Amino acid sequence: MPEFPTVSLGGKRVTRLIVGGNPFRGNSHRSEAMSRDMEAYFTVERIKQTLSACERAGINTVQARGDVLILACIREYWAEGGTMHFIVQTASELRDLLGHVRRLAAFGALGVYVHGTYTDRHYLDGDMRGVVDLAKAIRDTGVAVGVGTHIPEVIAMSEEHGWDVDFYMACLYNINRERRESALVSGQAGDEDHRFDHNDRFAMLETIRQTPKTCLAFKVLGASRLCDTPDQVRDALRIAYEGIKPQDACVVGMFPKYRDQITENVGFVREILAGLEIDPPAARSAG
Repeated sequence: MPEFPTVSLGGKRVTRLIVGGNPFRGNSHRSEAMSRDMEAYFTVERIKQTLSACERAGINTVQARGDVLILACIREYWAEGGTMHFIVQTASELRDLLGHVRRLAAFGALGVYVHGTYTDRHYLDGDMRGVVDLAKAIRDTGVAVGVGTHIPEVIAMSEEHGWDVDFYMACLYNINRERRESALVSGQAGDEDHRFDHNDRFAMLETIRQTPKTCLAFKVLGASRLCDTPDQVRDALRIAYEGIKPQDACVVGMFPKYRDQITENVGFVREILAGLEIDPPAARSAG
């Protein structure tokens, strides 16, 4: 089987499909029932098994939050021979975030990024100094620097002001139109259906195309809302990959309890990327 297509990030090659860590922590962004189902399924052993299965399928990078549980899982996974790169979200519930990013860099992260809801809360409050300072602290550690957001205007602001970042974690759904806190930070899970508008995807994809920096698009499947059938999954992945730049990647959470999402997603993405190499969207529009 040919190697999975990759892009450059932090001096390494990362696959254009990255496994996301929200399911590992029971953070479904769908319903309390689904979150509890994920939390019960993903023991430490199952998290490691899922990472190993993703690696066997050709994925070489995982993105997850830098909390105690995830760090323990990654540490064990690496100790047992796993080799995937680790892109880490700051755990914004911690008080000492500056010390936190230093610990994440020393842990072996390829890149660290400012938690998207933390970023967006500062944006909605009209004061981005905390985000800029945290990004600078990440830069000082020597790892790749990222900023996460669910709001396209945040990326536009960063570009306008020349923030010193290497990549953006860009959510295709703006679930932060109003000030909110992550369920993992607040400890209050709930149904968030009302926050998801599938039309949001196109505004963020346009923003992603406007920045020369690498973007990692996430929630490309609408936090499972576009997973009812294989055709729906394929179509959502196609929209995402056609909308991002060739130097970008997508982050997709995997929850293989009910069907083999790893094999399914990898197969669809390989098919989509092979098609884009032959017939890229720009070529089709030019024709």
